[in-house]
Amino acid sequence: MVKTSFRTAALASVGLAILAGGAARAADTTLIIESWRSDDLPIWQDKIIPAFEKSHPGIKLKFQPTPPTEYNAALNSKLDAGTAGDIIACRPFDASLTLFQKGNLAAVNDIPGVDKFSAVAKSGWSTDDGKSTFCVPVASVIHGFIYNKDAFTKLGIKPPKTEEEFFAALEKIKKDGTYIPMAMGTKEQWEAATMGYQNIGPNYWKGEDGRLALIRGKQKLTDAEWVDPYKTLAKWAPYLGDGFKAQTYADSQNLFTLGRAAIYPAGSWEVSGFNAQANFKMGVFFPPVKKAGDECYISDHVDIALGMNAKSKNADAAKKFLAWVASPEFASIYSNELPGFFSLQSTAVDLKDPLANEFLFGRQQCKSTIRSTYQILSRGTPNLENETWGASVNVINGTETPDAAAKRLQTGLASWYKPAQ
Repeated sequence: MVKTSFRTAALASVGLAILAGGAARAADTTLIIESWRSDDLPIWQDKIIPAFEKSHPGIKLKFQPTPPTEYNAALNSKLDAGTAGDIIACRPFDASLTLFQKGNLAAVNDIPGVDKFSAVAKSGWSTDDGKSTFCVPVASVIHGFIYNKDAFTKLGIKPPKTEEEFFAALEKIKKDGTYIPMAMGTKEQWEAATMGYQNIGPNYWKGEDGRLALIRGKQKLTDAEWVDPYKTLAKWAPYLGDGFKAQTYADSQNLFTLGRAAIYPAGSWEVSGFNAQANFKMGVFFPPVKKAGDECYISDHVDIALGMNAKSKNADAAKKFLAWVASPEFASIYSNELPGFFSLQSTAVDLKDPLANEFLFGRQQCKSTIRSTYQILSRGTPNLENETWGASVNVINGTETPDAAAKRLQTGLASWYKPAQ
């Protein structure tokens, strides 16, 4: 009798333990994260996910990236089928705005910490009136010029601060003949606009003041603030080396990291790759101003954010995760594991990478803005972003004058955008 009772009790105890374990496992909520950043998978698995799960027991994360070129189409298909993940990586501006307008992304205004991001930081993931934000800003990329410190030391050149010093440095490098002065091609077009026009342009149109004036129709692309950057860009051609018209983006990267070019018009997204490939010291300088003492501006372009699938069945857990994304802990991990992708939070992040720190210092030296063509102005046809690619290439290649290019762009914009008319 005693033996039977003990056995029954033991079995009951085991059964309760199994049930308890099953209940604990059932309590865990798994959030699926959709992203195009497939290169970041190891960082999420090794750093970000363990840090979050340690402080949020009961919530598990699964990072599920799609190749960048397939992401938008794949995500839209999943959303239409109801199979998309709980958390969605948000590209800036119209692609994500459309998802919000279609009811696929939830507003994040009430997520703790979102109110601490600046209007510029939230601009890529907010409605045109700024009243609704639908993704928590994660990171931006900063534009400038990466230079070969060894080459500059050898030639006795200091990082230029004015345009006069910039072109004097290019001329000195060219005359010496050891290095191509600046590595940038025009074959793939986007570099000429992104690392050329959008890099130096903010100093001319005064950053956010000019960008917003263009959106409101207070300025036109034929105004001096928008034409003069093309005139300066046209002066780059003699310093880009032989064959630059046939030179690809990868060619330019290789020319610089192999030590054959002294300057590289850059975005901070190059930091990790250049650190791994270059065997010389590198530094950063920002777009030179017209004359000493002028206010400087940098393109500190919003790049990635994280939002919540409006139809997620795990909304409470998703909101907790997004609140953590808005925290200094996440910002520190993300910025240090992906040097060159800078937190958009107002709280300063202590970065370990020297080159990334040099880029970040631009925020202290200059006023931040974003690329002029990304918000609102590229919704119609012709698309101003793509047209700016062609215009930038044409003025460098000498096939179109800056004034003609600007007039063509303004005519195209005015054909569909009422404030520009």
